[in-house]
Amino acid sequence: MIKTKIEPFWIVGISVRTTKKNEQFAEDIPNLWNTFMSEGTMHKIPNKLEDSIYAVYTDYESDHTEAYTTIIGCKVASLDTIPPGMTSVKIERSIYSRFTAKGDITKGVIYDKWTDIWEIDLDRTYTTDFEVYGEEAVNPKDAEVDIFVAIE
Repeated sequence: MIKTKIEPFWIVGISVRTTKKNEQFAEDIPNLWNTFMSEGTMHKIPNKLEDSIYAVYTDYESDHTEAYTTIIGCKVASLDTIPPGMTSVKIERSIYSRFTAKGDITKGVIYDKWTDIWEIDLDRTYTTDFEVYGEEAVNPKDAEVDIFVAIE
């Protein structure tokens, strides 16, 4: 875990409201990823700054055990055009704990890392947390994905 300060930026993508209760997120988030990939959502996002894909967790009802919104999208230069069916979220200026998940993302390495994070006594803000799927995640069988958790 490395503490890092992140300056604000915007993400545009598609979203779902989900919860950890009854493992609902285990169905909702893979379905959101499937929609994002199968519909070529990345290529429909205007004003994109880079090809990295972001998975953002925000609008927490209280903490990670209650309802929250997941948005999968890309970092954008502006919000001038948000296509129908898409939404935006601002990653606020904050201090984040950065974790790195390494391995086969098709075999649950991201979930395993989150399970570890949930067990750590972090002073979380539950504002916006996010994962970055950049060049190191192009090969899903041998990927590195950074996970940023907002802290006080």
